Amino acid sequence: MKSFLAALAFLTRLPVGRLAAFDAADVARSAGWFPLIGVLLGMIYSLAAALLKICLPLEVVAVLLVILDALATGALHYDGLADTADGFGGGKSREDILRIMRDHAIGSYGGMALATLVALKVTAYAALLTRSNWIAALILTPALGRWSILLLTATLPYARPSASAIDGMGKRSLLWGTGLMSVAMIAARIVTTSVRAWIAMAAVVAVTAAFGFYCRRRIGGITGDTLGANLQLCESAALLTFIWAGYPR
Repeated sequence: MKSFLAALAFLTRLPVGRLAAFDAADVARSAGWFPLIGVLLGMIYSLAAALLKICLPLEVVAVLLVILDALATGALHYDGLADTADGFGGGKSREDILRIMRDHAIGSYGGMALATLVALKVTAYAALLTRSNWIAALILTPALGRWSILLLTATLPYARPSASAIDGMGKRSLLWGTGLMSVAMIAARIVTTSVRAWIAMAAVVAVTAAFGFYCRRRIGGITGDTLGANLQLCESAALLTFIWAGYPR
């Protein structure tokens, strides 16, 4: 139970930290729960969308969903995307990239990345809400994004010389997290009678593999910022796949 609460405290702004104290080792041991945290967030977003779309245009609902996502997660992964874009965009050497990613100020690359991401997500949510089975897509997308973290932490080293909770997230976390993710995927398959979720999962694997290779080549591994960036890329890929794969209207 403590590891689950540690994952919830790390990935969300829910005040579970009042129930127990967590350190970096607890966060590392909690990584296997990340996909389940994504499912819980997806359920919150789906409930909010179901209530809001009764009385608001879908475009407005889509904007509110992005705001809700940022509030629920403390914009943690949005920040990671911005820092990663600034680092990879402005840094020439490995040391430059890591130094820039440590700077909390957002540069032009980071600003552009955030603007593009928000525009893409708002548009994708608005389109998705017009389709049937949108609830399953909205629940699975955050779960797939957080599962992608485990794919990287199990296969790539931490790029900085300092210690990090990432060092403790290994293959065991990936195994446990993949089991939880598979249960969610099978449930979606039964409820929706569609294989589109599995196509979205394949897209997430492809994006993660490509981005992981790029991170390995540029900085020799991963950081917390690149994990957040990859999560955002994978959520975007999943949303686009759900739309492209053609959920019937």
